Formats: sequence, C-alpha cells, structure tokens
Amino acid sequence: MEQKKYTLPELPYGYGELAPFISEEQLKLHHDKHHLAYVNGANAIFDKLSAARQTNADLDLKAILKELSFHAGGHILHSKFWQNLAPARKGGGGEPSGRLMEKIKSEFGSYDRFKKEFSAAALSVEGSGWAALACSAESGGLAIMQIEKHNVNLFPEHKIILALDVWEHAYYLDYKNERAKFIEAFWRIVNWAEVQKNLEQIYQ
Repeated sequence: MEQKKYTLPELPYGYGELAPFISEEQLKLHHDKHHLAYVNGANAIFDKLSAARQTNADLDLKAILKELSFHAGGHILHSKFWQNLAPARKGGGGEPSGRLMEKIKSEFGSYDRFKKEFSAAALSVEGSGWAALACSAESGGLAIMQIEKHNVNLFPEHKIILALDVWEHAYYLDYKNERAKFIEAFWRIVNWAEVQKNLEQIYQ
C-alpha cells in the first residue's frame, strides 16, 4: 500500500499582504523554498519506506524515522504557522476574545502575562525552533511549548493551537539577527480567529 504524500499548502493570503511585518520576499522564500523542502524531504522518506517494504529490504529505521520526524514536523508546524497569520486589514493582530481570552486570563492571569511568557519562550529557543501554545486533550489546560528544531520537546496529547517559527529563515531577510523585533511584529498579524477555532475543535 502506497503512503499518502504531503503537499505544500497554499497561503491563505497574498505574498505581499503581511507587509510590512513580513515582506513579500521573505514570505516567498520561507513558504516556497523552506517549507517545500520539508514536504519533499518527508515524501522522499515515504518513497524509501514503500520501496523497502515491497522488496523486504532492510533499513536503518532509527535514522530514517528520526529524519522523517524532522521533516514531517517541519511541514505540520509550518502549515499551522501560515494559518495563524492574517493581514492587519483582515483581522490580524489585536487581542483574542471569547473562550480563548477567558482561558488565557484564567491560566496566565492576564493576556499581557501570556504574551510576555510566549515571547520569552520564542526569544530563548536555542538554535532553531518554535514557540507554541497548546491545549491538553486530557485536561483542557493551556501550555506554552518551546520546540527545538521541529520535533524536540513536544508534549504528548497536546494540540498546538498557535505556532511561531523562530528559525532564522523565518525572519533574517527582514530583521537580520534581531529575533526580538520579529517576535514583536508577529503580534501585529496573529490570526486570533483561527487560534480560537483551533481551541474550539478540541471541545467538539
């Protein structure tokens, strides 16, 4: 049986619509080159696994599955990241509302405290990685995750509802090495409606 392949998702906005917070050039490079590389990397491994199963060939599964986790994680997190963004003129930025804001205030004390913790997690990722807000499938509680690479330090049974890419390829054309400025810009284009939808899906 052939493994279903990953595909590069289309962006839900035009390449220039996130400017000036993310430039058209930066977005094209990030989506069309970097994200596509993870899609192609994962699909190549799926092909290798399929071929080995058909011929009963031996594989170094430890190495292959580690590599697959990296590429698959990169694809899944990037797909979430694109949906988490929206142009300011289409509702991006501002603050969350509804159940999402209620839970943030209940668990972090205030939105400002949540924003401070999330920003600190994003800023202090060692090397390349992500900051993410996740919701526990068991308790319904919110948790901030500091993900290294695409696949290290993930919490089992926590669904990611908000993800911020802080690999240098996400911001170096626009912000050079100033990650803090990119993180501050991120808050101006967060698609809180999408994050709220992600949260509500957990309760369905």
